[in-house]
Amino acid sequence: MEIIRNPRSRLSLLLILVAIHSFCVGVGLIIRPAELMQLFGFGTCYERFFPTQGGVFHIVMVVAYLMAAINVDENHSLIIFSIIVKIMATVFLFIYFIAVEQIWLVLMSGFSDGLMGMAIYVALLLYLKSKKKPEFIKNQI
Repeated sequence: MEIIRNPRSRLSLLLILVAIHSFCVGVGLIIRPAELMQLFGFGTCYERFFPTQGGVFHIVMVVAYLMAAINVDENHSLIIFSIIVKIMATVFLFIYFIAVEQIWLVLMSGFSDGLMGMAIYVALLLYLKSKKKPEFIKNQI
């Protein structure tokens, strides 16, 4: 597939996939079906504001990820911001799991955010490296 071989397209696709993930997490936090939350290891939470706020934050991040994905060439700051967000989320989730409550989904979310952040970082490096090649080499790849 050409989209996977092209570093720019690969970075853009990755950011779109991260945006889809964040949208799903955001909607899940807003809706929060009790049975599903218990299945994921969370207790019953009757307070709605903070989980909903977390869901809205995830959806706001969707906008940032999509803005970066749509114009990779001019949105390096948003891509770097996306990496920073994933690093901060990873650190927060691991600390929460270790120091507060051992919920398996929190641990898995820490690993998945860390992997997404690393994937964006590697994809960005490969994209930047591909831009430094002479034009005749780029056309051969």
